[in-house]
Amino acid sequence: MVDDLLDKLPPKWSISHHIDFIRRASLPNKATYWMKLKDNEEIRKQVQELLDKGLIRESLSPCAVPTILAPKKGGEWWMCTNSQAINKITIRYRFPILQMDGMMDCFRGAAYFSKIDLNNGYH
Repeated sequence: MVDDLLDKLPPKWSISHHIDFIRRASLPNKATYWMKLKDNEEIRKQVQELLDKGLIRESLSPCAVPTILAPKKGGEWWMCTNSQAINKITIRYRFPILQMDGMMDCFRGAAYFSKIDLNNGYH
């Protein structure tokens, strides 16, 4: 299943995605998780592998997200992140953008689309 993924991220757009934080909210300042040197090396290896494949980019966020490793059945490691603190200060938008596939299912068989059609797809 992982082999089916693309080799890289889509090209950068002229407008970068960003997450809006609640105004005047203080950024989370929590202690880092203690980890063994072996675990730290494994995280660095996994992150570098994802960077080399182009599946992730360096973050522009002012926040860091704590990361730990959880063992898998096959003896490999699963990288888990804890973003609860950042989620608490993130602005929740009332009308999230639907996935394109879901919107297009609503318009199946239509030949023309208007702004009203696209707006109705959000409700």
